[in-house]
Amino acid sequence: MLEWRADPASDARIPAAVDHDVRWIILCQQGYTSSLAAASLQDLGLHRATDVVGGYEALAAAGVVGVSADPDKH
Repeated sequence: MLEWRADPASDARIPAAVDHDVRWIILCQQGYTSSLAAASLQDLGLHRATDVVGGYEALAAAGVVGVSADPDKH
């Protein structure tokens, strides 16, 4: 479904999907699923699609986000 929403040629696209030069940053918990999703978007020609290595957990560990990825630390 992500592909339909981000593809500027799709009738189901979201308003931000204006062209193939939009930067898409895909994020998941650990970075594995987001890597696959970003690759899928790149296959559609969305050449600026990328993901966050290590996902949300890496951002939390680096102190970039204010909420820990560890549910015991909330």
